[in-house]
Amino acid sequence: MLEKLKRFIRYWYLRLVRIQATPHNIAMGLAAGVFVGLLPVLPFQTIIAVALAFVVRGSKIAAALGTWISNPLNWVPVYMLFYYVGKAVVPFDVPPFNPSQLEMTEMLEMGWKFFAVMMVGGLVVATPSSIVSYFIAFKGVQAYRVRRQARLRRAPAAPEVESCADTGKDTGE
Repeated sequence: MLEKLKRFIRYWYLRLVRIQATPHNIAMGLAAGVFVGLLPVLPFQTIIAVALAFVVRGSKIAAALGTWISNPLNWVPVYMLFYYVGKAVVPFDVPPFNPSQLEMTEMLEMGWKFFAVMMVGGLVVATPSSIVSYFIAFKGVQAYRVRRQARLRRAPAAPEVESCADTGKDTGE
C-alpha cells in the first residue's frame, strides 16, 4: 500500500516538474491550484484554478494538479477546518457543520452566512498554503532541472553510426 502511494506521488511529481514552462510559471500555476483547491467551491475548483492561472500567467496544468490538495479522501476534515477557522474569524451565528453538505450549492442553501464562514475559513487557510506551495514548487522544479542537466552532461555520448555515404563503401546496390 505504501509503495503504491509512493509511486503515485512520484508520478505526479514528475508530471509537474516536466511541464514545459519556467519554474516560476509552474509554481504560480500550482499556487493558484492550491489556493482554489482550499476554497469551498467544490464543483468548480478546476475551472476557477485554471482561470486564475491564466490571470497570473501560471501553468494551467499545474493549477489543475494543485486543486487535488483537497480530494475525496480529505474533504470532510478540510471543510471542517474551514468551518471552525471561519467561525473563529467571522462573528456570524451559523448552523453546525454537516459533513453530508459539502458542495457549494448545498452550503448556499444553508444560508449565505454559512457559506461566508466557510469561504473566510478557506481564505485564511488557502492564502498561506498557496504561498508556501509556490516556494516549494519553485525550488523543487529548479532543483529537478539542475540535477537533470548535470545527469545529461555526465551521460556518455551515443556512438556515431557510420553511413555508407561517409565511408565510401559500396553497399552492393
